[in-house]
Amino acid sequence: MTQKTPRLRAALLKFAPLFLALVPLAAHAAEPARPNVIFILADDLGAHDIACLGSTFYETPNLDRLAKRGARFPNAYAASPLCSPTRSSILTGQYPARIGITAPVCHLPALQLEKKLEAGGPKTRVLVADSITRLSTDYHTLAESLKESGYATAHFGKWHLGHNREKNSEDRYEPKDQGFDCDFPHAPKAAGPGPSYLAPWGFIKDPEITDEVGKHIEDRMSTEAAKYIEAHKDQPFYMNYWAYSVHSPWNARADYLEYFKSKAEPKNPQHNALYAAMVKSLDDGVGRILDAVDASGIADRTIIVFFSDNGGYAYPPKNTNPEGYSDIPATSNLPLRSGKASLYEGGTREPFFLVWPGKVQAATANPMLFQSTDFYPTLLSMCGLKPRPGLKLDGYDQSKAFTGEVSQRDRVFCHFPHGGLGSSEHMPGFYPGTYVRKGDYKLIRFYAMNPDGSDTLELYNLKQDEGESKNLAEEKPELTRELNGLISDFLKDTEAVVPKLNPKYSATPAAAASKPAAADPLLGWKNRNCEATVKDGILRVSGKGPAPFLGVGSQLKGPAKLAFRMRFSEAKGPSEGHVDLLPQQAAGAAGEMKTFPYKLGSGEWQEVTVDLPEKAPTSILRLYLPAEKQEVEIDWVELRPQGGKPQRWDY
Repeated sequence: MTQKTPRLRAALLKFAPLFLALVPLAAHAAEPARPNVIFILADDLGAHDIACLGSTFYETPNLDRLAKRGARFPNAYAASPLCSPTRSSILTGQYPARIGITAPVCHLPALQLEKKLEAGGPKTRVLVADSITRLSTDYHTLAESLKESGYATAHFGKWHLGHNREKNSEDRYEPKDQGFDCDFPHAPKAAGPGPSYLAPWGFIKDPEITDEVGKHIEDRMSTEAAKYIEAHKDQPFYMNYWAYSVHSPWNARADYLEYFKSKAEPKNPQHNALYAAMVKSLDDGVGRILDAVDASGIADRTIIVFFSDNGGYAYPPKNTNPEGYSDIPATSNLPLRSGKASLYEGGTREPFFLVWPGKVQAATANPMLFQSTDFYPTLLSMCGLKPRPGLKLDGYDQSKAFTGEVSQRDRVFCHFPHGGLGSSEHMPGFYPGTYVRKGDYKLIRFYAMNPDGSDTLELYNLKQDEGESKNLAEEKPELTRELNGLISDFLKDTEAVVPKLNPKYSATPAAAASKPAAADPLLGWKNRNCEATVKDGILRVSGKGPAPFLGVGSQLKGPAKLAFRMRFSEAKGPSEGHVDLLPQQAAGAAGEMKTFPYKLGSGEWQEVTVDLPEKAPTSILRLYLPAEKQEVEIDWVELRPQGGKPQRWDY
C-alpha cells in the first residue's frame, strides 16, 4: 500500500469535516421520496352514485378511471350520517361521539364547546345532544402531523368545522389554524356553496375570488387545485380537495341538465336529471386533478383517496332551480335503506377508492371493514410516519390490510344523538340512536322510541339482508344482548352525550294545558333540526341539522294563508323556505305532504304571506326556515283560514 505523504495527510484532515457533513446528505438523497397525499371528499354522494359502483344513469368517467387505478372498498363507513362529524373524524382520528361534534352546526354564530344535552320544554319528547360548533385547535390534526414532517399542506373547498370570530383573535378554527398552509376559496362559514354552484358565489367573502357569471365552483376549485399540484410537484404535499358537490342547493349547469333530461327513465330508481348534472360537475373536478397528477409526472408517488362524508340524499329535494325536480328523490341508495341523516346503511356506507402506487393492486375490490376514523393513522403509516406519542386515536392503521393482511378492525360504531319521530317519517332512520356493526350483524339502538320511553333495538344480518328489512332482535336475543353491551361500552368509553326521554314531556293536551304558559315559550310549535329560544319577545331559530323547521298541529279544513314577520339576525342575501301541509290521513292511507315556497329578503324585518290553497283537511303544518347558515328571528306568526277565525302566535 502506498504510504501517504505528510502533506496529503494534512489535506485529508483539513477537509474531513466537509466529507463527514456530506455523508448524511448522501444517505438522505438515497432515501425514497415520501409520497404525496390527495384526499378527495365528496359531499352527500351515495354509495352507488358512480357508474363503476352500479349507477346506470349518472356518468362518471373520471371517477371510474380513478377506481381502475386502485382498489375499491364496499364495506367503508363514515363515522356519522352527516357531514361535519365525519370531517372531524378524518382530521382527528376520533369518533364524533368523543369529539362532541355530532351535527353539522359548525357554521353557526354560536360558540358551543361543551358536550351536553339540549334543554327541552314539555313539548319535546326526547332530549338530544347540543352539538359542539367548532373543532378545537387542541387536536393535533392529520394536516399538522404531515406539516411538521415536511409536507406542504393545502385545503380546497368545503370546511364546515368552524370559523374565526373577528372580535376575538383567540377563537380561531379555520383551515390555516388546523395545519393547512393554503385555503381556497376560504369560506369557512359556508355549509354549502351558497345560493348557487354557479358564479357569482355569494358565500365567498374574498373580493379577489371572482369569476365569469355561470362558472361552476368545482370547475374553478379544481383548476386552482391543479395549479397547486404543478407548483408542488418537487416536494411532498398533502392536499384536501373537499368538494361542495353534491350537497344542496339543487342547481347545475344548464347544458348538463338538458343532457340528462333526455336520458332520464322513471323506472330507474336514479332518474333525477338535476342531481345527475351535479354529479357530472363533481366528476369533472376529479378529472382535472387526475390530469394534473399525470402531467406533473408524480402519479407513481401520489396516494389518492376518494370518499364521501355521508350517504346520498335519497329524498325529494326542496327548492330546486330550475323547478320541476322537487318531487323526484335526488338519488337512490338501493339496495341500501334510506340515506343521508339516517342510521340505516344508506346513511353511512360510502364509496371509497384508494390509489397507492406499487402497493395496492389496480382494479381490485377489498371487502375489509373500514371507517373514516382510520384515515389518520393509516395515511401517516403509508407515508412512513407515526402519530405523535400519546395521541388518542379511535382509528386503526389499515395500511397492511390494504396489501392483503387481515384488518385490525372487526366492528364499526356510529353515534348520532339527533333527529326525531316526525322527521323519520320522511327520512327513515333519522332518529337519535347508536349502531354497531360486527361481522355480518348490525344492531341499532334507537333511544326512547318505545311508548314507555324505553329504547328500541333493531338487529340485521347485512350479508343476507342488505336492505335492513327484517329485524332479528327477538329471534336472536343472545346476540342482541352482546351487541347492545358493545354499544354501552362504546358510549362509556367516548363519554358520549346520550339522548333520553324528557322528564318534563307532556304527552296529552290536558296535561299540557295544566302547565303554566311560560313552560312552553314556543306557544305550541315544535322545533326540529333547530334550536329555538324566545328572548325579548322574539323567537330566535338556529339550524342544528338539515331542513330545520317549526311544526304545529293544524285543524285547517280548506284554503288558508300563513303570514309571519321574520328577518335574518345579520345581513344576508335572499333565501328560500317553504311551508308544508300534511293532509289528514284516510283509513289505511298515508297522507302526502304539500309544499308551498316563500322567499326571505336580507337584513330587515319582512312580513311574508304564503298562500295555502290546499282544499283537503290538514293535520300538521310545518314552517321550514332558511336557518341552516344563519339565525332567523320571528316576531309573530298568524294562520288565516279562508272564512274562519285567524290563529296568532305573538312572541
